[in-house]
Amino acid sequence: MTGPSSPEHRELREQLGVYALGHGSAAERAAVRAHLDGCAACRAELAELTPLVPRLASIDPDRLDEAPAPPAGLREAVLARIAAEEAPPGGRRRTALLAAAAAVGVAAAGFGAGWLARPVPAAVPQEEVAVEVTEPGIDASAALVAHTWGVEVKLTGEGFTAGEVYRVTVTEEDGAVVPAGQFLGVGPAELLCNLNSSVLREDAAGFVVTDADGEVVLLSRF
Repeated sequence: MTGPSSPEHRELREQLGVYALGHGSAAERAAVRAHLDGCAACRAELAELTPLVPRLASIDPDRLDEAPAPPAGLREAVLARIAAEEAPPGGRRRTALLAAAAAVGVAAAGFGAGWLARPVPAAVPQEEVAVEVTEPGIDASAALVAHTWGVEVKLTGEGFTAGEVYRVTVTEEDGAVVPAGQFLGVGPAELLCNLNSSVLREDAAGFVVTDADGEVVLLSRF
């Protein structure tokens, strides 16, 4: 049996990471493919693993056991600060400083481990675009993010009628109009909205926001 609780299922599920990285023998990979054809749960798990493959592939196994070192000179700086302090009666201040020094050392090691475990992703470049507002009371600005799958419109503004549905479309260079989602107005409060379209940046010519009646309230030409 290859049910969710069977040993065969657990063994094949444990191989998903190896399979996603392109490793494993031909027979092992064939067995995983055959299992994926009939197991929606494992297909979903593989889909979650796939975006991590580039990062996993770049890890150096020989460095996994390395302990991160605290910043150079940290220990000397803390000890110098302790030596410079005048210890009051009872030595409580000195004890507090020693405890602080120990805490700094632990925090530095923890910071290093956290940095290795959670690398900071590079900032995604944004392209500021001009916005023309046609509806009184609305104030808005926008930026674009080009992705491999299309373009993302980051819309910021206020004055959109609370509760009203607004629709966004992206216009292509040839005049075609492609839906990019919709949002609800929040009145005078600030609106932060990310809208996605399948139109690639090189094919996008602008975007339009219309209200519930289909009237254009703002537009942008790239």
